[in-house]
Amino acid sequence: MKFKMTKEEKNWVLYDVGNSAFVLMVSTIMPIYFNYLSQKAGLSSIDYLAYWGYTASIVTVIVAILGPILGTVADTKGFKKPIFTITLLIGTIGCLLLGFTTYWLVFLIIFLIAKVGFSASLIFYDSMLTDVTTPQRVDHVSSQGYAWGYIGSCVPFVLCLILVLGSSSIGIKVETAMTLSFIIIAAWWFIMTIPLLKTYKQKYYVERKPQAIKNSFKRLKDTIINVRKQKKIFLFLLAFFFYIDGVYTIIDMATAYGTALGFESTGLLLALLLTQVVAFPFAILFGRLSSRYDTAKLVTVCICAYLGIAIFAIFITQQWQFWVLAVLVGMFQGGIQSLSRSYFTKIIPSQKSGEYFGLMDVCGKGASFIGTTVVSLLSQWTGKLNLSLGAISLFFVLGIVIFRMAESKKYE
Repeated sequence: MKFKMTKEEKNWVLYDVGNSAFVLMVSTIMPIYFNYLSQKAGLSSIDYLAYWGYTASIVTVIVAILGPILGTVADTKGFKKPIFTITLLIGTIGCLLLGFTTYWLVFLIIFLIAKVGFSASLIFYDSMLTDVTTPQRVDHVSSQGYAWGYIGSCVPFVLCLILVLGSSSIGIKVETAMTLSFIIIAAWWFIMTIPLLKTYKQKYYVERKPQAIKNSFKRLKDTIINVRKQKKIFLFLLAFFFYIDGVYTIIDMATAYGTALGFESTGLLLALLLTQVVAFPFAILFGRLSSRYDTAKLVTVCICAYLGIAIFAIFITQQWQFWVLAVLVGMFQGGIQSLSRSYFTKIIPSQKSGEYFGLMDVCGKGASFIGTTVVSLLSQWTGKLNLSLGAISLFFVLGIVIFRMAESKKYE
């Protein structure tokens, strides 16, 4: 059956196209550029990987604290779009400013602020899904968001790649090429968000009352208490905490990992570009499969695949193996993210989507604090980079076990 999106759904998808350019930049060019800045300052490759991981961990802690609070406030009538806009501006302006610093520590601080803005914006963006589509279409729309985000982000990324890799050929410094790249990414991200800002309307909400913010904290407290009683939601969030930890750690650390292993930068960037290209059709494929197969079973398949990917990462010693890793990640990345989002949408109350997605973000972005910290600490303590990344396979094992518990019939 042919699937045609509405205007509201298309505009929602466009934000994925916009912010995914920043995600791709963070996971590819930015770690390599930070390595360049850190080497100029005399940092070792081990310390470079560790500081990058620690920064990612700090971001996740901040978002884990703010996420449920912001999500709960945003559920109040008329609040969601304004707060989303603020987080968007923090992210895009931070991205822009990254192009105007060359000292590694200042770069990390600005990156931290930009990443917090980006991560916070996703809480509101994900919760908007209940407003722009229907439960029957949510799997498809969620998958389309990730799919077009993957392929659409390649447009500005290729421009940035040409600037950075060809900087010497066109007669500009690497720093100048990076400045232009950050400007391109920030502009792309903001422009792609404009249609959503114009058409989005909050359909599901909690009525505004006196002392709205104070009441939001009370609702958050009640939601946390209720989630513990809602076993299906609670177990899913616990499973999500573990398996998405592994996914985000691989996304956050892949380029830094390859760089620390001494792989050639151009090859790393092209391999991760391939990930985006591969992810596009597979994200759409998983969306279509969701109409034929149970969403929970498809999520389980994706978690198992990522377990295999994490184990494979232990044995990577050559660059061609990194290319294989990039293809495998591309095949399942869109599926596990989009189907987890749509699965959660189906089991939560629509009028409290912000609150629940705030909690989901704690379990998602907040969980990756553990993964990136584990990789950073193990790499410094043991000096064995392969072992440090392979250790996250344990999170996928726990994720599979707990997710299947959530799907037990007694929690239907």
